[in-house]
Amino acid sequence: MSTHSFGTAETPTGSPDAPLFVASLGVRWRDLDAFNHVNNSNYLTYLEEARLQWLSHVPGPWFDEHAMPVMAASQVNYRRPIAWPAQLQVQLFCERMGNTSMTLAHRVIDAERTDTLYCDGNVVMVWMDPTTGKPVPLPEAIRRAVE
Repeated sequence: MSTHSFGTAETPTGSPDAPLFVASLGVRWRDLDAFNHVNNSNYLTYLEEARLQWLSHVPGPWFDEHAMPVMAASQVNYRRPIAWPAQLQVQLFCERMGNTSMTLAHRVIDAERTDTLYCDGNVVMVWMDPTTGKPVPLPEAIRRAVE
């Protein structure tokens, strides 16, 4: 599988068979904690990296001086510890699309043993005007990217 793939609008939301985007990431030695597995805070870093990789592949402008995404909420369900060394796949799915926000579901799995689920959950991204702090409509590029 390539490191990036895109689904279609006909795909059921949150379907593990057709992610919106897949990022491949390696576990770093520095990600480990005293229990010799990935510290829970690093899961959020992996999810952030996957979102940024996805956004960098969205054709068209998805931010400007009046519309930038911020994370409004996150839910991470830790299913099993990640040991080093490991290669991960972070799968992103569009769970919900609103007027000013979108909910991206995620799954972190082992790249070699894809039936090994490390975590799942979702994040809510809101597009805001940084000068006013107010929500703004989702950019058309984002809407097209999830169709």
